Amino acid sequence: MTNWDIGVINSLRNGGRCFDHVEQFGLKCCQLVSWDPGHCTPEIARTARASAQEAGVRITGLWAGVPGPAEWNFHLGPVTLGLVPSAYRFARVEALKRWADFAVELGAPAIITHAGFLPENMTDPDYEGVLMAIREVARHCKDRGLEFWFETGQETPVTLLRYIEACGTGNLGINLDTGNLIMYGKGNPTDSLDVFGKYVRNLHVKDGFYPTDPRELGREVAMGEGRVNFPVFFRRLKEVGFTGDLIIEREISGEQQTRDIRKTVEKLRVWMSEF
Repeated sequence: MTNWDIGVINSLRNGGRCFDHVEQFGLKCCQLVSWDPGHCTPEIARTARASAQEAGVRITGLWAGVPGPAEWNFHLGPVTLGLVPSAYRFARVEALKRWADFAVELGAPAIITHAGFLPENMTDPDYEGVLMAIREVARHCKDRGLEFWFETGQETPVTLLRYIEACGTGNLGINLDTGNLIMYGKGNPTDSLDVFGKYVRNLHVKDGFYPTDPRELGREVAMGEGRVNFPVFFRRLKEVGFTGDLIIEREISGEQQTRDIRKTVEKLRVWMSEF
């Protein structure tokens, strides 16, 4: 049996019972997420840290949103997402640095974000600029004892490997979203482990289908209803020595999200007992 912990995505709130979403599933870890720059204060970080300790919840990482537009599609995604668009790059680098400072106060081991549709061609005019931006954030994190993790999605596995090794700071890792690789049409999560398995630090447990509309991502669905072969994936994940956490992400809201997360927790516990 593996020693992986099961957790869930949890939105950061200022005050109150910030971790009730985690507690309702009987889980003891989460990935905290915020797109609100107003949250980025030492006071809120300390409040969230105290709330996590009170709830007995471990924060596995901080998912850090950045300012500016974000279009989750193949049409405008390449010019709006992550550190790739030059018009927003400086502001986003600075925002990620602030989130890194926040993560230190929070007690999280890493910040996580989408880097965007990273240029695959090393002779692309944007390649060096994007690499320098990633390196700047990574060095800021390293100076504070943090790691910087890429969430998979907009880039192929080999492209992500290229940037991690070209950056060379030693504190870059991967938050492997199993559904995103399929929904963006960038790869198969099991096969991706052959490429960058040693850099995988955390998971988003998610399922989906490959895109059939060339302008839109594939459809996300409840775990076990899409194209991710989770039993095979988890066996391969164990083989590459993964020691992180299984963070459930279901990108809907309301009662159906709650039901789907509960079912996912049950399935994960059954599968993990078989390893």
